[in-house]
Amino acid sequence: MVLALTVVGSVVLLVALGLFVFGLRRRVIQRSGGTFDCSLRWDVPEKTDTSGKGWGYGIARYSGDRIEWFRVFSYALRPRRVLERSAIEVAGRRAPEGEEELALLSDAIILTCVHRGTRLELAMSEDALTGFLAWLEAAPPGQRVNVA
Repeated sequence: MVLALTVVGSVVLLVALGLFVFGLRRRVIQRSGGTFDCSLRWDVPEKTDTSGKGWGYGIARYSGDRIEWFRVFSYALRPRRVLERSAIEVAGRRAPEGEEELALLSDAIILTCVHRGTRLELAMSEDALTGFLAWLEAAPPGQRVNVA
């Protein structure tokens, strides 16, 4: 009986510690400011796929002339993807369709982009989209910016 209580107590302690570290990681990422919730789908085919598959929920952070994208459900302190402002080309925007409505946040707008020849989609709120497009257009003089 004592052994069972010890094992259960250890498991509960490990789960609580894991959740604490998970929350602490998010606070560290958001500490410098300039973050927004952003789902990402990488290497999207030309034909629009509304199955809802391939989306990763994450946090995007502005960092100078880059956007750093972190997976929400991860313990990594390094970004999963880094998008340079000069390499992002906006191809269009659309509302979620079909199963995407279930896979994404309720107020999400999908922005289709090309980054160094790779098609990707970013899903974010209307407010985050306004900020993202303003950030793209605020590129330093001489930088090519393509905002559709």
